Amino acid sequence: MASANASDSVPQGSPSRVAAPVRAVLALSAGILSLERLLIMGFMGLLVALILLNVVTRYAGASLYWVDESAVYSVVWLSFIGGSAMTRLRLDFAMTMLTEKLSPAWARRAKVTAGIGVVIFALALALMCWLWLDPAGLAQAGFDAKRFAAATFNFVYTERTQTLNWPSWSLYLIVPIFSISLFVHGLANVMEDLGWAPAARARGFDLGGNEGIN
Repeated sequence: MASANASDSVPQGSPSRVAAPVRAVLALSAGILSLERLLIMGFMGLLVALILLNVVTRYAGASLYWVDESAVYSVVWLSFIGGSAMTRLRLDFAMTMLTEKLSPAWARRAKVTAGIGVVIFALALALMCWLWLDPAGLAQAGFDAKRFAAATFNFVYTERTQTLNWPSWSLYLIVPIFSISLFVHGLANVMEDLGWAPAARARGFDLGGNEGIN
């Protein structure tokens, strides 16, 4: 009986039993999360610098008209990157009024179902981005933005930002990037929730649970 209990106590996803595809997904998720950490710090620093520059130039009477737009796009990229990282760190918002009343087994099933919902959402978002940006259609048009717009009435590659005068599509790329990173993180979470691998602890993040949000 003791030996049976000992074998049952070994987690199904112990490192020695983790399958190679699962390890690959977890490693990819960890790599993306490490990159997201650097990008979050970079965009936060950039945003602070832009705000300070805006305050100083306005006070000096020499406002830079492109600063506001730069700050807006910095917040957009920071929000998407931060949202992806929060999903892997399990710091995203959750409704627990129902799951708190469920048994541990059903609460685990609900958690897995929610994780699968995140994966499905990420796939749907990636599909919509493919239809929106239509890289295949752009390639058929010889990567000629005007020819592509005339054939499809999709002007995403001809639009430019108002003050920075950057191609709008280059800033829109955060949406498909987010869908890919969200898919990988969501898949990693589901694999851990299913017991295929032990829960990983993110390096470089002080927040390890919901207690750290406040």
